[in-house]
Amino acid sequence: MSAAVRRRVGRLFVALLVGMVLGALLTELAVRFMPESAAREFFTTSVAAAFGPLVIDLVAIGLTLGPLVFHLNALTIVGFIISFLTLRLWL
Repeated sequence: MSAAVRRRVGRLFVALLVGMVLGALLTELAVRFMPESAAREFFTTSVAAAFGPLVIDLVAIGLTLGPLVFHLNALTIVGFIISFLTLRLWL
C-alpha cells in the first residue's frame, strides 16, 4: 500500500470520527432543546450495534475493551454529510 493511499484512508477515518462526534452533538442538542414532537422522535430514534467485550490476555498484560456500542440515527448521518462536505478538499 502506497503512502498516498494510507494517508487517504487515515483522512477518511478522521472524517468519520468528526462526523460521529458532530452527529452525537446534534442529537444531544435535539434531545435537550426540541419540543416533544414527531420530528424530535424521528431525529433522535437510533439503532444500536454492539461489539465486545474484546479480551486480550497476554502473560504479563491483560486488556479488556468494550463493549463498544455504535448508535446510528438521522442526525448522525447529517453529521457525516456535514463532515464530508467540509473536509472534501482535504480528503
